[in-house]
Amino acid sequence: MYWYDYFLYMLPAYLLVLIVRISLNATISKYSNVGSKLSGFASANLVLRSAGINDVAICQIKGNLTDNYDPSSNMISLSDPVFGKNSIAAVGIAAHEAGHAIQYYENYGPAKLRQAAVKICNIGSSLAIPLIFLGAILSFEALQIAGIVCFMLVVAFQLITLPVEFNASKRAVKILSASGELTAEEIKGVKRVLTAAAMTYVGALAVSAMQLLYYVARIRRR
Repeated sequence: MYWYDYFLYMLPAYLLVLIVRISLNATISKYSNVGSKLSGFASANLVLRSAGINDVAICQIKGNLTDNYDPSSNMISLSDPVFGKNSIAAVGIAAHEAGHAIQYYENYGPAKLRQAAVKICNIGSSLAIPLIFLGAILSFEALQIAGIVCFMLVVAFQLITLPVEFNASKRAVKILSASGELTAEEIKGVKRVLTAAAMTYVGALAVSAMQLLYYVARIRRR
């Protein structure tokens, strides 16, 4: 009965995530086939240089959509389909990661807060579900409450992540638009790629928020 109730409660959130994932894959696929004179590497480099940043390394890594900026190493890692690819999708993804680098360079508050909260969030993520389930099995409400508090940290982290992601895209688009390297139609394509990518974070937050509400509702029914 527990899993049946859980499935029905979470179904709308999971459907949202599925729709978002399908939309992202379709958007990336479409704009990976739309050419650009800029490669992913050139796009990230352009955004960084335009912001006056010259000490961020840009490297190539394996995988698909594994692109990231690591503030601890001050390095942008671009996946194989992005690094050397001359496409609108590659330009958008790479520029977005460069946008993250600019956030740290300019001490953007939410980005710093998210970075500081990573370790706490990881602890909360690893403890939340075990505590909630162990508390339910043992009928020990204090354990369940502890698990819910840990899960709240996860939701809070995802909530902080949203403005960080949207802001990085906004910075990237602004610089790309001002550079004159892309046409208005190409900029529109970049925006669509970045919006589709950002919606994955919205979907993840929706799932976590619904899970949190479900756990709270269950403990209140006891």
